[in-house]
Amino acid sequence: MAIFDNIAKAAKDFFVEEDDAATKPAVTPPAQLASASSSQPLPSFSAGAQPEQRHLDHIAGLLTGDGKDFAAYMKMVKSMAAAGMSGPLLYQTAFNAFAAINGATVLGLLASAATFETALQSDRNKVLERHREKIGETKGSNIAPSVLLNLTGQEQKLALEIADLTRQLQEKQQQLTETQQQLTEERQKTQSALASYEAANASALSELQTHRKAAETFLAGSGAVK
Repeated sequence: MAIFDNIAKAAKDFFVEEDDAATKPAVTPPAQLASASSSQPLPSFSAGAQPEQRHLDHIAGLLTGDGKDFAAYMKMVKSMAAAGMSGPLLYQTAFNAFAAINGATVLGLLASAATFETALQSDRNKVLERHREKIGETKGSNIAPSVLLNLTGQEQKLALEIADLTRQLQEKQQQLTETQQQLTEERQKTQSALASYEAANASALSELQTHRKAAETFLAGSGAVK
């Protein structure tokens, strides 16, 4: 907004009057706010994660108010910070300008901030619960299984089938190995038997031929052959 830009440009020349400070509640410095909330557990998140635009839009919707709340005040603070202001002067100047526009009070702003924090925490709890349902950690009532849960079930089913096929393959591999061993033994036996027969046959044939030639020679020479 143009008025925010004008306020930011004039911020360095803006001084908070002591009378105003006495009549208006003091703004808690950021350091004190951080100290007061340091005992509360912070939500865990991946520091390297880049939020998607749809999530940024969703969060922006949660922080949308009537223009007189803490979300609008934060916009003014960031606008002035971009102009070079910082520290207590930044927050006090932003509050003075913000209050002059819509009559806001410190207590009202802080209550508004607490409301936004509660809304963010509540929304996060819902998202985390749905996330646990999606990954199968919890089971929601009357809620159809998510795509992730269906794929997880399919993955487990396929893994079991692969394990069973692997077991069957190992059994078949063992059977193949045993069969190959038996085949090798039978081939060796067959080859040994053939070699034995060949030796016996060759020996008998050689002996027969030797005696036949001798008989032909000796018997023919003696005139026994007619």
